[in-house]
Amino acid sequence: MYLKHILFFCVLFSLNANSQLLEHDKDFRAADSLLKESSFSAHRDNYFLTGVPLNSDINRNSADVKYQVSFKQRLTSKPILGGFFPYLMYTQKAFWDIYASSKPFAEINFNPGFAMVRPFYLKGGRLTYGSISVEHESNGRDSIYSRTWNMLAFSLKSQVSPRWTVGLRGWIPMVDKEDNPELTKYVGYGEASATYQLKPGRWSADILFRKGSGLINYGSFQTQVNWKPYKTENYYLTLQWFVGYTESLIDYQEHKSMLRLGFVLKPENMGIF
Repeated sequence: MYLKHILFFCVLFSLNANSQLLEHDKDFRAADSLLKESSFSAHRDNYFLTGVPLNSDINRNSADVKYQVSFKQRLTSKPILGGFFPYLMYTQKAFWDIYASSKPFAEINFNPGFAMVRPFYLKGGRLTYGSISVEHESNGRDSIYSRTWNMLAFSLKSQVSPRWTVGLRGWIPMVDKEDNPELTKYVGYGEASATYQLKPGRWSADILFRKGSGLINYGSFQTQVNWKPYKTENYYLTLQWFVGYTESLIDYQEHKSMLRLGFVLKPENMGIF
């Protein structure tokens, strides 16, 4: 009788131990997806694009170059605080009136931040990154040309299938209303993104939708098609269309529609958000 009870508890302990080992193995494999990447790596897309407006006259002053430099630094090789990895991030986006006579920079937006990233697997083995970040974005100017805001952001990004990666991101904005009247109305409180591998290793498409706080008048939509000329290289030729508000901070109240062509360097993995 006692032997049966002992055997029963041994089986329960074994099942529980195996379950814990499986969960530990999942956590290890999820963390390994971040550790496979160099500690210093691309954060968002790095690109150099040139284009023209679709909703106004095309001339030397309306055509431009848009480029972005974005990188991140993982601060530890081991997770802390419940499996989170700490990151420093920096993104700089510039709008260059390269076709104008004096070739001035119309705007440069600076976006440093700090993030805690937790890799894990959803049901079905879908690799997912959850993150909490504190970020600042401004154009580095003063007086009436100053544009600045801060945010506390939360995001989830998941590889839901071999071809689809989707993301949701929301933020609590902190805005100086004197310098940036109604900026929150235009930047909104969140965004959704998706990447689809049209032909894995060659063709992909990206979509980014940001909802403004207005009912229908604010927000933005950006989509692009990417073609990789060489499978062994990590750069793409890209056709990008942006329509909406807040492509740049200086003109956040101005509705724009821009079609641009150029090249982009993407993060090696799916990116943390």
